[in-house]
Amino acid sequence: MANILILLTSLILSIGNPSDKMKEEHQENKVTTYYLIRHAEKDRTEVGNRDPELNTAGRERARKWAEVLKEVDFDAIYSTNFKRTTQTAQPIAEQNELEILNYDPRNLYSDNFKKATAGNTVLVVGHSNTTPHLANAILGQKKYHDIDDKENGALFIVQVQPDGSASCQVLYIN
Repeated sequence: MANILILLTSLILSIGNPSDKMKEEHQENKVTTYYLIRHAEKDRTEVGNRDPELNTAGRERARKWAEVLKEVDFDAIYSTNFKRTTQTAQPIAEQNELEILNYDPRNLYSDNFKKATAGNTVLVVGHSNTTPHLANAILGQKKYHDIDDKENGALFIVQVQPDGSASCQVLYIN
């Protein structure tokens, strides 16, 4: 009788707490959605500053991005390690009660990144070159070119289906 109780308890616990492998398989069967944006307008008054903060218009745009994306339930938010990208991501991170995770723009869409984001809804804040390059890497084709330096309102929404097929739409929020 004691063996049956132990067996039943083990069975119930295993049902209530799926293994990591089961969780991973579940994530792999879900659509992965990436929201990719370029950082908001940066302060250009100090020529040569490689890490400027957002200017007034940029801070306003960052708040606007938070408003536009308020209905999206993000699982993770990624940004390069620059002031302008983290400041763009900050209002959205606060709204979703998430920490901003850094990514290396020289190593876009790595196997680790794919695994960490599989089945999730993810915001990635990048730059005029890294944002379209990441979209291209996810799509597996060179479809998008660098964003014009004056354009800060492009939103790439890239979805990866469980079978690996991917699609993208680009919206302009100005």
